[in-house]
Amino acid sequence: MSILQVPVGPSRRRIPRIPVGDGVWVYWESPPYRDVSRILDLSAAGMFLETRARKREGELVQLHFLVQEGPIRAEAVVRHVSSGRGLGVKINSVLSQDTPQLKRLLSRLRENQTQIPDSLRRP
Repeated sequence: MSILQVPVGPSRRRIPRIPVGDGVWVYWESPPYRDVSRILDLSAAGMFLETRARKREGELVQLHFLVQEGPIRAEAVVRHVSSGRGLGVKINSVLSQDTPQLKRLLSRLRENQTQIPDSLRRP
């Protein structure tokens, strides 16, 4: 499947992901890598990180969101690897004191998504 194609059919995700613009980044650590990556889509359950780092499915990743809502720290596990493109990760846990910031971030992204015309949205 090319990057520009959208998969056809129902999603297996229980929580739909929100396509994210250019302004949401995350610092992540998973030995031997430490990187800052753009988030392409996000939900309370997971995200897709744009990176060329090589990881294997099942590896743990420590996440530190770089967002205006404040600190959001989480642990995730790699569920999907797209070589040369990025990683799909499932969020295992968010620090309890960071949960309100994650909720505000998701609300902001949902609000911004409704303001983008369909013709300008990323596939």
